[in-house]
Amino acid sequence: MLSELTFHPPGVQCKSMIPRHLRALFWDVNVDTFIPTSYPDYTIARILELGDENAVKWMKETFSEADIKRVIATERRLSRKSANFWALIYGIARDNVAALRLPR
Repeated sequence: MLSELTFHPPGVQCKSMIPRHLRALFWDVNVDTFIPTSYPDYTIARILELGDENAVKWMKETFSEADIKRVIATERRLSRKSANFWALIYGIARDNVAALRLPR
């Protein structure tokens, strides 16, 4: 899925790289070279679906509220449970959340 992504050059440090305590959430990418800010939808959706309080804190520090709301509204791969929870937290109407409009 993400094998075609552009990654950060090896040996170059980047503030936006995934912190060590969040690496388990990104088992399907090379976390040593992955730049989360280059793929905000993927990164935000993964944290919304699987993250804990520390992951959400990091997400809020790394991405804008507008980006987070956009992902909640448009990401069809969020579970209905997660989509509903985050829509309530961010005040997004259920009708505006793609994962809640899909027939399941």
